[in-house]
Amino acid sequence: MAFMEKPPAGKVLLDDTVPLTAQIEASQSLHSHTISTLSLPLPPKKLIGNMEREFIAERQKGLQAYLDVITTHHILSNCELVKKFLDPNSYSVNYTEIALQHVSMFFRSEPKWEVVEPLKDIGWRIRKKYFLMKIKNQPKERLMLSWADLGPDKYLSDKDLQYAVKLLSSCSHPYIYKITFATANESSALVIRPFSEKGTLKDLIYKGKPKDPFLKKYCNPKKIQGLELQQIKTYGRQILEVLKFLHEKGFPYGHLHSANVMLDGDTCKLLDLENSLLGLPSFYRSYFSQFRKINTLEGVDVHCFGHLLYEMTYGRPPDTIPVDSFPPAPSVFVVSVLESILTCEAMKNGMPTVSRLLQMPLFSDVLLTNSEKPQFKIPTKLKEALKTSKECIEKRLTEEQKLIHQHRRLTRAQSHHGSEEEKKKRKILARKKSKRSAYESGEEHSAKYSNSNNSGEMGCHPCSGTTLKESRMWTLKSNSLSNRKEVFPIEEYC
Repeated sequence: MAFMEKPPAGKVLLDDTVPLTAQIEASQSLHSHTISTLSLPLPPKKLIGNMEREFIAERQKGLQAYLDVITTHHILSNCELVKKFLDPNSYSVNYTEIALQHVSMFFRSEPKWEVVEPLKDIGWRIRKKYFLMKIKNQPKERLMLSWADLGPDKYLSDKDLQYAVKLLSSCSHPYIYKITFATANESSALVIRPFSEKGTLKDLIYKGKPKDPFLKKYCNPKKIQGLELQQIKTYGRQILEVLKFLHEKGFPYGHLHSANVMLDGDTCKLLDLENSLLGLPSFYRSYFSQFRKINTLEGVDVHCFGHLLYEMTYGRPPDTIPVDSFPPAPSVFVVSVLESILTCEAMKNGMPTVSRLLQMPLFSDVLLTNSEKPQFKIPTKLKEALKTSKECIEKRLTEEQKLIHQHRRLTRAQSHHGSEEEKKKRKILARKKSKRSAYESGEEHSAKYSNSNNSGEMGCHPCSGTTLKESRMWTLKSNSLSNRKEVFPIEEYC
């Protein structure tokens, strides 16, 4: 198909999940912006005296704290507005317009589809856009089209990518959401699925509506409430089963989160299998890239499952990773699974396997009633290409983790070196060194006079009227005084 252009040579595929930081260096009056309903620590304003040096310095500190909160907030930091503000050169392209151009080209060759409306900002990705669609001869049936640019982990050849993406529509599994149509080219991909009015698992947890913007639904929920224990057990078991299926097939995933799980009655169905083929970075990459033991896509899936289980249990994501302690849960078995994935010890020892999680008491007694037989035939040649792509994705992750580890060690060393305690230690050592140098200088001074006296033992002391016996006594006294670090003129003893 010719609905997408080939990317220009040397095109840089950015990883949008890499956290950006900002340091305020100067101030400028701008119109205010409202990013979300989240309460943010904006410093107070001042009508009179707002150009005073002290007030400007204080407000700059407050604005720096405000920026720090935004850049460390997982959802806000991935927001297009924030990215464009902090890095306008890398995020100057209007991806909505590009997506519309590609979708329009697609409809020229596939006239049976028709756009109903664009679904603005329903996802978190900057380079992925959504449209509500219908088939012309079936006007009541609603479908959702997603268009995505290629990402930094795209390692399949163009031929293998096109074949793999088209193959997705043949995948049949009770816990994978059906794909109606999928196609890809050298620059991007387009996938069509049935639209669900019920929404995703994240919509269920946060009481959101499928068509509402991602920030509005999930950034600052009004009511925080986890799911019932039976829902946690059933949904968790279904998700683990489909992860096990994909791992056994050698199909890389790495994109599990609650907004990628569609609800179909009481059944969870996985979304966005195409993401890993297109080389898109994971929603939780900024978390697991901090831990060197999470270095395979299987480990990434388990780590992401830990986030999902926490969200189902408590109705919100964890505040920090790793998690030191867990609030009361509907069952101790829930906490047991969370501890095996999200604690500091788990990060040091590595993730459990999906098979190990299925054997744990929380999921082992769940009965699955769906009798649909899974089908997903991947040709041997493509399977080898997927294996190579998976290894390349894991290699890039390992290299990134190594760089983060080195940067963290350097930052720790600099912080330790600049601490008040270290400064005091260095001052004490400097004093001791100074005293030692003075002592050694005194010893050298004494030794010179001793050598001079020894050379005059055959005659008289250089000082007039001093005998050999008096000279020895003067030398001993001089050494004694030198050890006390006191200086006296020679004439005093001559």
